[in-house]
Amino acid sequence: MTEAESELRKELEAQTCFEAMLAEISSGFINMPADKVDQAIKVAQRHVCECLDLDRSTLWQLSSEDPGAFLLTHMHQIPGSTPVSDRIRPKEYFPWSAEKISSGESIIISKLSDFPPEATRDVESFYRYGTKSTVLVPLLVGGGNVFGAISFATMRQERNWSEPLVKRLNLVAQVFANALARKKAKEELHHAFSEIERLKEQLEAENVYLREDIKMELNFDEIIGQSDALRYVMFRVEQVAVTDATVLIQGETGTGKGVIAHAIHGRSQRKDRPLITVNCAALPANLIESELFGREKGAFTGSHARQMGRFEVADRGTILLDEIGEMPLELQSKLLRVIQDGEFERLGSPHTMKVDVRIIVSTSRNLREEINKGRFREDLYYRLNVFPITIPPLRQRPDDVPLLVDHFVKKFSRKMGKEIKTIPRDVMKALEDYMWPGNVRELEHVIERAIITTQGSALRLAEKFDISKTPDRTDGLLSITDVERDHILKILKKTDWRIEGNKGAASLLELNPSTLRSRMQKLGIARPDQNSSVN
Repeated sequence: MTEAESELRKELEAQTCFEAMLAEISSGFINMPADKVDQAIKVAQRHVCECLDLDRSTLWQLSSEDPGAFLLTHMHQIPGSTPVSDRIRPKEYFPWSAEKISSGESIIISKLSDFPPEATRDVESFYRYGTKSTVLVPLLVGGGNVFGAISFATMRQERNWSEPLVKRLNLVAQVFANALARKKAKEELHHAFSEIERLKEQLEAENVYLREDIKMELNFDEIIGQSDALRYVMFRVEQVAVTDATVLIQGETGTGKGVIAHAIHGRSQRKDRPLITVNCAALPANLIESELFGREKGAFTGSHARQMGRFEVADRGTILLDEIGEMPLELQSKLLRVIQDGEFERLGSPHTMKVDVRIIVSTSRNLREEINKGRFREDLYYRLNVFPITIPPLRQRPDDVPLLVDHFVKKFSRKMGKEIKTIPRDVMKALEDYMWPGNVRELEHVIERAIITTQGSALRLAEKFDISKTPDRTDGLLSITDVERDHILKILKKTDWRIEGNKGAASLLELNPSTLRSRMQKLGIARPDQNSSVN
């Protein structure tokens, strides 16, 4: 048998193999499940190369994240071949070929010298990859839109590409293009359904949490008061609200920490999303993790369904962690990770979730003391203490008491259908003079009880208060007023009676200077050296 006859026989065998394989590929991809397409394309590439004695087949697709880049998604090549980059920019390295492919044209190159003179850059790039002969076919879908390309190449020797062979390679490319388009459409549909389900689940969770939040009912509908101390708090609120900074709200129980948190959220760019509240003191230690981060079905005994955590519900909104000092130590590291990276895992799930949440925390505890006692992480404290706001107790802003009393009287009178027209002076004086250890919340409850028991149009208190301002030293004990006076005196002496400035008494007491001066006047505190003014 002559060499020409041998070559012809070999070509006929290859053609027969290719025809059978083409029929198999065409039928096999018609109803192929989306999750099997990628592997099937790689197998088909190998079969094409084996039937036609080719060295490499690469399939590239446009990157959705990096415009102008092509990603290598499927490949078969013989061992020892020159490595191929998994990402290329065709307009930089194959400018002539990229223009042809983008217009929907195939490229047939038997030898690199077949390239026109203007394709010098392409020749250099093909040479670097070891290519001696190649066919490049665009991947088309939906009215001729190009989303990628497939190449068939030799590296050991040059090759002539007959017209029938090129047509069949174009058929292979079209089968692959249709399969990839169907796969992408199914994935997008699945993603859309998953997103709808996620949004539905989030909406249901938001409704549950918001209903719970409404049931808690704020201490008062809006921030009531005009004292310097409260004005300073609101100044701090306005400063931080427009940012995404973490806020630490400190104050005694009943001072209105939750109201201040709502004020921050309501003035922020996230106000159209929910403010999700978590009371760390009200949740059992064994449930707080699943409440915060969610759980998968079967994560622990009794978890019969998947549940979104409150961080997930608060995505793109704000979360308020009330009484953060009560959070178990073992959970604080997980919270630290959410603050640092916005990442966490649901209980029972290995998958990491990312959220964009503005964090506000509140506490009535002294977190520095909790750190010293080993009950609170110091690194977490510094992460939370980005922008601290301290709410003064009601006893430090007595000027606000009449306004609050008036507000609560109107609120509960409407609610109970009563008409309270006057507040006797002795009643108001008793309320102003009381030290209010329970702060605004205690005042609210006192007024509510008074409205219930009052007969007639003049408010009468349902209980009596110990309003004596005379220091009570019975049994060696000091009154609250005396303790406050002694503490302020101690700080004043420590600062050499300087009130304002970073090292002044007002700063150490976390008070507005004018508020401190008012308290000194009411408590009868004066500098011993009367000839010197107080700074």
